[in-house]
Amino acid sequence: MNMKSELERADEMLSKEDSSQQKINKLMKKREEALLGGGEEAIKKQLAKGKLTARQRIDLLLDPGSFTETNMFVRHNNRNFGLDKKKVYTDGVITGFGQVNGKLIYVYSQDFTILGGSLGEAHAKKITQLMDQAVQNGAPVIGFNDSGGARIQEGANSLAGYGDIFIRNVRASGIIPQISCIVGPSAGGAVYSPALTDFVVMTEDTSYMFVTGPTVVKSVTGEDASFEELGGASTHSSLSGIAHLVGSDEIESIELIKALLSYLPSNNLEDPPLKDTSTINGYVLEELNSIVPSDPQEPYDMREIILRVVDRGNFLEIQKKYAQNIIIGFGRLNGHPIGIVANQPSILAGALDINASVKAARFIRFCDAFNIPIVTFVDVPGFLPGLDQEHNGIIKHGAKLIFAYAEATVPKLTVITRKAYGGAYIVMGSKHLANDMNFAWPSAEIAVMGAEGAVQILFRRELAAAENQEDLMTHLKDEYAEEFNNPYLAAEKGYIDDVILPCETRHKLIAALWPLLRKRERRLNKKHGNVPL
Repeated sequence: MNMKSELERADEMLSKEDSSQQKINKLMKKREEALLGGGEEAIKKQLAKGKLTARQRIDLLLDPGSFTETNMFVRHNNRNFGLDKKKVYTDGVITGFGQVNGKLIYVYSQDFTILGGSLGEAHAKKITQLMDQAVQNGAPVIGFNDSGGARIQEGANSLAGYGDIFIRNVRASGIIPQISCIVGPSAGGAVYSPALTDFVVMTEDTSYMFVTGPTVVKSVTGEDASFEELGGASTHSSLSGIAHLVGSDEIESIELIKALLSYLPSNNLEDPPLKDTSTINGYVLEELNSIVPSDPQEPYDMREIILRVVDRGNFLEIQKKYAQNIIIGFGRLNGHPIGIVANQPSILAGALDINASVKAARFIRFCDAFNIPIVTFVDVPGFLPGLDQEHNGIIKHGAKLIFAYAEATVPKLTVITRKAYGGAYIVMGSKHLANDMNFAWPSAEIAVMGAEGAVQILFRRELAAAENQEDLMTHLKDEYAEEFNNPYLAAEKGYIDDVILPCETRHKLIAALWPLLRKRERRLNKKHGNVPL
């Protein structure tokens, strides 16, 4: 009797083990199904287009073995138009968290092999849940966008999903960094979430963004445009300014994201990451003493100054091909991340126009939101004149740049290398907009306008009466420039803290930044300012 009981117990245990193994096998099978996405054929098509899979993108971004997937087994619950036969795990988007260089990152990656990566109700909920977790835990969100847009079969539910994402983009803005990587199509409502994020990275040849596609454009306006012309990486990096960074392929795009993250804090309550680096730049700083041409009309490349001032190898330029008369980007001074804004004398003489003003203003506001000090290099003759600029609102758009500088409470340092004329002098990080420390090179010209223009106004009667106007003009211009177009009058008034040798710039900025890293500035409480949009 006892023997039989033992056998029965053994059979029961084996039965339980078989049942447990079956459940484990069932789980493993479901995992395999989820990992396969839209299936082997769909994956082959994706790879044949020169695109990576959704999971490959995550693997390349995150530190090896650090990814934890969330909501793997989510599927849509729609039966319309045959969707009941296309219920695939993940519902077309991979979500989860991991690390980039040891830092917590939340990531979602749309899977084009599943229903074209289209966004439906379940798809959207996965993204919104991830964004909520990122805000709660104070970590950046990276989104890989590869989607055909709203899932038409789900109607208003898919549109609601976009709205749920948009409001989270807005609420997270200024709290955590948000980066969108466009690695395929992003059309219709799908473009607005990336546009609401802090940075958009696009990939040459395989990514595009537009509100309406070429077919609709043709039918409505009669204009012929290819996908690339309408919304490719080259268009958005040079003409619209939508793309902040562009990779030659997806691997380079992902490396650009990693480089960008290296300058950013995880959230608005943290300081940007300090990098252990030598204070020795590695460049010959004495070269700065002769880098500005003696002829005030001769251009030069402001990047050459920036590269010699920041820590060697630490300059990541943003929107390089857009509004090239101004330079923005991230660098480091003695290991501390900084945001850089600089006029570019080799393009439009460095004059400020609409696009340059908006480009710089948005960048300044990002830096201020995330505790990144701002260093400004100035060589600006003024705002760009012309009917086009006036009619398109240079007054309003130039005011955005004033607002951004005046609003920013992070450490603000400025170096005037040459021209700083008129209203543009005030706008470009002057002491009058609550800048902390302003330096000028001996070549700096701080004045209402250039010597020639000033003389033509101030001495118009004398010039009109002169027998030899050209000689008098030359004499008066030289006299005026000597007297007024220099940094010393501004320094006497305290508008410039110091006139420095160009080769001293790096040392002076590092010394000035050190105490300002403790800066705490309080403003009057208000809901928010009214930016001149």
